[in-house]
Amino acid sequence: MNDASAQPAEVDDTVAPNPPGEMLFGQPRGLATLFFTEMWERFTYYGMRAILILFMVSAVQTGGLGIDDRTASSIYGLFVAGSYLLSLLGGWIADRLIGGQRAVIAGGIFIMVGNVMLAFGVTQVFFLGLTSIALGVGLLKPNVSALVANLYPAGGSRRDAGFSLFYMGINVGALLGALLVPLCAARFGWHSGFALPAAGMLIGLTQFILTRRYLSPTDLRVPVNWRLGAWLPIIAMALAGVTIAAFVVSGALRIDAPSVARASSWLIVSLTAGYFAYLAFFAGLTVPERRRVYVMLALFIASTVYYAGIEQTGTSLTLFAERYTDRSVFGWEMPAGILQGVSSIFIIVFAPLFSALWIMLGRLGKDPSTPLKFAAGLLLMGLGFLVMYVASMRVIGGHRVLPTWLVFCYLVQMWGDLCLAPVGLSSMTKLAAPRFVGQVMGLWFLSIALGNNLAAQLATEYDANNLASLPALFLKICEWGVGAGCVMLALNVPLKRLMTGVR
Repeated sequence: MNDASAQPAEVDDTVAPNPPGEMLFGQPRGLATLFFTEMWERFTYYGMRAILILFMVSAVQTGGLGIDDRTASSIYGLFVAGSYLLSLLGGWIADRLIGGQRAVIAGGIFIMVGNVMLAFGVTQVFFLGLTSIALGVGLLKPNVSALVANLYPAGGSRRDAGFSLFYMGINVGALLGALLVPLCAARFGWHSGFALPAAGMLIGLTQFILTRRYLSPTDLRVPVNWRLGAWLPIIAMALAGVTIAAFVVSGALRIDAPSVARASSWLIVSLTAGYFAYLAFFAGLTVPERRRVYVMLALFIASTVYYAGIEQTGTSLTLFAERYTDRSVFGWEMPAGILQGVSSIFIIVFAPLFSALWIMLGRLGKDPSTPLKFAAGLLLMGLGFLVMYVASMRVIGGHRVLPTWLVFCYLVQMWGDLCLAPVGLSSMTKLAAPRFVGQVMGLWFLSIALGNNLAAQLATEYDANNLASLPALFLKICEWGVGAGCVMLALNVPLKRLMTGVR
């Protein structure tokens, strides 16, 4: 389960002294606070995500919204992409206005309230709930990771170990959410399915408030910036959002989700192209720094292609699990959303093995370059969809397939995830000129946002009334993944030359 924002920034390799404050199992006591905060937030997010598109496409008579596949996929993509885009705003609010701890608390409240809105099951309130959750994720996600970093002011290997434990919390939460929330929805209905994530976020938020005294003292001393001028951009955006929401709820404004998704993609592409042009030609970079900009551009494109494929998990692959997979286990019908949890299981099992592999290869002087790791990630993502292409051809032949097809697809794709996702953010920070590191981290979030939005647009090519569109979709993503992987392989040598002095 990828979560790039949880990866540590580049630190030195020396062993740092013990961080200040109370210790627990050799780590700062505050790490437990942040571990459980993030675990419950990811429980909430991935649990809600496991049933989101199924709820939207489910018939009104069964308690769903009765939205068509194409619109539901677009809404899903806009929601996920918006969460990543709002992480940029959330980081800015914490840095400039309220501090990291208050941002985490505010984010948790938005997430909890948003899930309560989803539990009502009313269309207008439902979309307000998605907006609230996206705002909450944008506030909480970047800042809880920053609070982890603040526990280790000296950096070093202890900080890396702390982030590794924190990353495990992410995947434990994602696994529990993807297992328990679909089970709850299947047993008690959609409303209870969305209420459970709200309860999970309440637990996480409560323990954060009760134990945040163990966090870095620096965090506790950050004052609120009450200057009106500092809040004007937030006030303006809030007023615009409330106005649009009021028009939508009243029916005066109708939004075509697929059109908005396409427009959003072009907007992100335009912003990215403009910023890369600025870095390359107008930022006053040295020649080596300018060369690295071209490497960052290649990694950005590769990341976008990767996430456009891997994020089919919440759309076309979940619909495949619901409609074409035999989920009967000894007479019990397994909820389709549970299969999303398989990805987290594979990450938990294989992450230590891949980490050990990179360390071993590094000691032998054979650690693959960043372009090679990206190439491997793209190729494995594409091969995962080759598995689904074969499975979908069996569906066209009139068969319901076993869940093992999806399980094997997720296995291959998570191997790819471990090749690409953990090195992505780290590589971008290494390649960025020191004074642009924060902005380049924002670029990485843009690649994830764009990839998620494109994933949803790709999913709209599946038409339930035209079954042949399903293998065509999976084959298309396979070709893009394998093709992009081959391009990265071909670019390995020239990109390594451009990465002057970066390992």
